[in-house]
Amino acid sequence: MLTPRCARFAEGVEEFVMTQTLNAVFEDGSFKPVDNGSLPFVEGQRVKLTVEVPAETQGDLLGLAGQVYEGLSDKDIDEIESIALDRSSFFHDRPTS
Repeated sequence: MLTPRCARFAEGVEEFVMTQTLNAVFEDGSFKPVDNGSLPFVEGQRVKLTVEVPAETQGDLLGLAGQVYEGLSDKDIDEIESIALDRSSFFHDRPTS
């Protein structure tokens, strides 16, 4: 269903735009609609795409973050963490105390 709304642009000009919400999957470098049987677009039509990531996808990110040290030795992990926590080189132009 297309929903009309008023949009403001940087120049202060208002324009009515039509919005459509649909579910899609990102595959092979492009977004593919889950149900493309009733899309109101013509082939080659330009649209503005706004992407919202569902909350359940955030759990995938946490799972990936948990794999950061996978396959590393304890020594490697300690070295990485000490480098990450060493703030002495964050500001090269400031003297350290």
